Amino acid sequence: MWDGFFKNIINNPIVAAINDLNKAEAAINSPCKIIFLLAGDIFNIKSIVDRVKENHKLIYVHIDLMEGFSKDIIALRFINENIGPDGIITTRGNIVKAAKEMNIFAIQRLFVLDSLSLDTGIKSIRSTRPDAIEILPGIMPRVTKAIHSETKIPVITGGLISKKDDVIQNLRSGAIGVSTSKEEIWYM
Repeated sequence: MWDGFFKNIINNPIVAAINDLNKAEAAINSPCKIIFLLAGDIFNIKSIVDRVKENHKLIYVHIDLMEGFSKDIIALRFINENIGPDGIITTRGNIVKAAKEMNIFAIQRLFVLDSLSLDTGIKSIRSTRPDAIEILPGIMPRVTKAIHSETKIPVITGGLISKKDDVIQNLRSGAIGVSTSKEEIWYM
């Protein structure tokens, strides 16, 4: 599970982020090997996860954004046992800790808005020890470098990535991958 994520993101650092289910097929058919599911609900999440896996891609579900689920450990357990994604994404430290206890690959999403949120985020990450971190917005290479050097946890950047240069700058600053909903970047 962990080896698959890191092997795939090193070989293809662009992650297809699906924030509109109408783009699911485009993401599945893209050259991206990893998909972040940022939209869905209790009625369609299983079919999306199954479709991605049928196409030999990895899928990580942002459980905070799935409609119809509570944002708690029971929902995490249900998603893991009944839907079977390759891992989860969450902003919640308690969910990251629970995922780690359940042996689920956990990506902690961190919004960096100012120096206080940066400091708080680093403290949270040091406490929760996720398998990877997704930093938003992803157009802040200096922040990416600071978080990676402070935590030593693999970093993925996302949010507002719209140009090839955004991808290059983030990878140069220490990110192992870049998530984006921009289809044209999926084909870089």
